[in-house]
Amino acid sequence: MPVSSGAIDERAKKVLDEEVVTYEERTPKSKALYERAERSMPFGVTSSFQAGDPYPIYLASGQGSHVTDADGNTYIDYHNGFGCMVVGHAHPKVRAAIEHAAAHGTHFAATTETAVLYAEELKKRFGLEKIRFTNSGTEATMDAIRVARAGTGKDVLLKIEGSYHGHHDAVMYSVIPSMDSAGPTERPWTAPFSRGIPPETANSTMIVPFNDVEGLANILNEHGDRIGALIMEPVMMNIGIVVPLPGYLQKVRELCDKHNVALIFDEVKTGVTIAPGGATEYYGVQPDLVCLAKAIGGGTPVGAFGGKASLMDEIMNGVAALGTFNGNPLSMAAGLATLTEVLTPDAYERLAVLGTRLAQGCQKVLDQYGIPAVTTDLGCKGSITFRDKPLERYRDFAEVDDEVFDAYWYWVVNRGIYQTPGKEEQWTISVQHSEEDIDQTVEILADYCERVAS
Repeated sequence: MPVSSGAIDERAKKVLDEEVVTYEERTPKSKALYERAERSMPFGVTSSFQAGDPYPIYLASGQGSHVTDADGNTYIDYHNGFGCMVVGHAHPKVRAAIEHAAAHGTHFAATTETAVLYAEELKKRFGLEKIRFTNSGTEATMDAIRVARAGTGKDVLLKIEGSYHGHHDAVMYSVIPSMDSAGPTERPWTAPFSRGIPPETANSTMIVPFNDVEGLANILNEHGDRIGALIMEPVMMNIGIVVPLPGYLQKVRELCDKHNVALIFDEVKTGVTIAPGGATEYYGVQPDLVCLAKAIGGGTPVGAFGGKASLMDEIMNGVAALGTFNGNPLSMAAGLATLTEVLTPDAYERLAVLGTRLAQGCQKVLDQYGIPAVTTDLGCKGSITFRDKPLERYRDFAEVDDEVFDAYWYWVVNRGIYQTPGKEEQWTISVQHSEEDIDQTVEILADYCERVAS
């Protein structure tokens, strides 16, 4: 029986106040590190996404499915380095690969045999013809867009409203736009996500909603002669998890072909997580280019992009795709071990079982206590969205219950569950998680739901 949202929100606000106090009581060393760090780093962190209120947790170590903070508190980790650590922490096979590589030289700025083997494995998984390594997802999307524009001979980039594709200027639009930023034709404005971007950059980026075939067809009919590439997450993961509606990706593929638009799948989050070949394999739609990073490196800084040789060969025709650390031996070794020794067919079967156990367990608890929320189960990825029905596009995100999420985050972190900060994120399960980890997580959610529902 659903409980009144107003009553839930009021209880959640009270819980939040109590839990923030508890948070500060149990993390004094994190607080001290924050006060020290903010004197040398903006927000006191190494990336703005790591900032937190009243301060972030500072971690000291990780082992298996757990991390330990500066105060010695241990957590079951579903943050997993913003989804990078599907292998779990300090996996013996990844560690051995890194140690072996380090013993033979940590950097050459020259291609190694390991890089060749790694590229071949990625080609096989994603159906790619050629690949170029980078050092991050941002670099992968930046270079892929440049290649796509050169290959199509058209300069305008089309992206999905509410998606994040890294922090280079071309994609720093409509990442978290205000809900009143719709244009006169109901098409979202190109709203900058950051200061410091020249205003004229917006002339080369257009926006379209996710899961909106008609909207995509309209913008391509009107501007297809200028649009050279569409970059999109095949599963939108900047607002939790938004899966494509049946047939949507197939229609996107058809429309891009019709208008000579290079289709780029940003699989930085979905790649090697929801399936061995990511969303490309899972949904059976082959883009022109795929961008990869995060989980492909087993915890090391690595990215890649690849696709049709006809596009990738633009790199041999004057398109810059550069990087001193591209193909770094440590990252190549860790990535190859991750894909060939850890993320095996058996591993994906286990991740699917654990993911379903967590998603179904959470949904059962939410339903039992009448909390308006839905869970998403997608391999090792999943999420709880505090809304009474699944999201289909960015503007649905306004209906997510902030109060219930905020209190939930502090509730679980104070009881040993480390999750990504922000209702827009999702959980990541590693191969080192156990059934006991999953069941403990569900129990902690049940205690929270009981508290705010009664």
